[in-house]
Amino acid sequence: MNDHLGAVSALLDPALWRDRIFNGQWISAHGGTHIFSEPATGEQLGRIGLANAADVLAAGVQARAAQKAWATSDYKERAAIFRRAAALIAQHHDELATWIMRETGAIRPKADLELREATAHLQEAAAMLTQPKGQLLASASGTMSIARRVPHGVVGVISPFNFPLILSIRSIAPALATGNAVVHKPDLQTPVSGGVLIARIFEAAGLPPGVLHVLPGGADAGQALCSHPDIGMIAFTGSTAAGHSVGELAGRHLKKMSLELGGKNALIILNDADPDIAASNAAWATFLHQGQICMCAGRVLLQRGIADAVIERLVEKARRLPVGDPMGGDVALGPMISARQVARLHSIVQDSVADGATVLAGGTYERQFYRPTVLTGARAGMRCFEEELFGPVASITVFDTDEEAIALASATSGCLALGVITPDIARAMHIADRVPSGHVHINDQTVLAEAHAPFGGGGTSGNGGRHGGTIDWEEFTQTQWLTIKTEAPRYPF
Repeated sequence: MNDHLGAVSALLDPALWRDRIFNGQWISAHGGTHIFSEPATGEQLGRIGLANAADVLAAGVQARAAQKAWATSDYKERAAIFRRAAALIAQHHDELATWIMRETGAIRPKADLELREATAHLQEAAAMLTQPKGQLLASASGTMSIARRVPHGVVGVISPFNFPLILSIRSIAPALATGNAVVHKPDLQTPVSGGVLIARIFEAAGLPPGVLHVLPGGADAGQALCSHPDIGMIAFTGSTAAGHSVGELAGRHLKKMSLELGGKNALIILNDADPDIAASNAAWATFLHQGQICMCAGRVLLQRGIADAVIERLVEKARRLPVGDPMGGDVALGPMISARQVARLHSIVQDSVADGATVLAGGTYERQFYRPTVLTGARAGMRCFEEELFGPVASITVFDTDEEAIALASATSGCLALGVITPDIARAMHIADRVPSGHVHINDQTVLAEAHAPFGGGGTSGNGGRHGGTIDWEEFTQTQWLTIKTEAPRYPF
């Protein structure tokens, strides 16, 4: 086992967390231990405690007990905890980036991005502590009427493997900032980047024990989280299929849910765009982090007049982008997270080719390294057109008119992000207003997120919830109506 990653640092030293879970302290788990490996090499990275349903049940009770004191503690000290946590990320940046690279197969710029955005989410959480928590409503003389935001109590967070730090911290930080305690289940493939790292920065920053629990676990732990009587909300990020299961179980127990799911997103490139810039946007939106991003452009829609020029440039980029171990050299794409994900992606490509699509670049792999792929001739009914790819494949469809582009982009119900490339802003707005999408980027590609901006989608991309900035007050609290009279009235009964 490769334990040298954290051996020289007090923050992620494996001796602190090996074989353990976190409840404010590092304790043994009832589910035993889980071994996780580096996707680039297959080398064992570490061993984490494996939480089961009993661990989740205990954590929920402990979190509920700790939540009230946390919610009523001095807001200035709570804000200071978030700022200290952000400072710890900066202090240990290189160490944390190495873990993200090795655990997720990320290139260094992606790891740096995760750490920067995680810091931004922590800073936003600190700022929330001095923001208004409600509204003064109209009322009769002698009565004060207030709509105030109050915590759910305990929030359960379930996060995925692709951007494990950001997609965990963007729920954990605002949930804590709004006065909730948190029970967090990170993905077992990335338990350090998505779990241990967060536990350690908050532990070192002085978060009171019991307010945050980090429990890597399997399906049984997730089910226990969704049905726990002391957990009032579930914030889930993951696949649409898993989101259906989480939503069904949490709904059965009358919990609030924030479901941010997969996206079959569209990047529309109109015929008046610059072909070089268009190809650059298409490559970034489809190949970044091996395409393992919910915002990746699962459909690249090219208007016929520019199609050949963009395809030619995109094929050239795909053929020359270096693929390999991010720790071993200067590469643009690392490994996909697992052999299972590679097999799924390759079956989509092969099935689409059998249905008439054409591979112009890529379409091959070695171990978990999938070559950036350009697939043309995609049309409705093909797997490459209908399913979320979650791999480095540019699936291209050529269209003639703007109305055809609108119809193609609207053909699936899971458009989390929409990009439109054209110098004609009015034309782009006409399209943007007619394609249902969680967020829209004119003259940019689809992979964009900022800590202060609302992020989320509807349809098969989610239940309409949002993360980011002031919107977090709506997600992680509920509104309570409070009235105060100067004296109690006398009623006729």
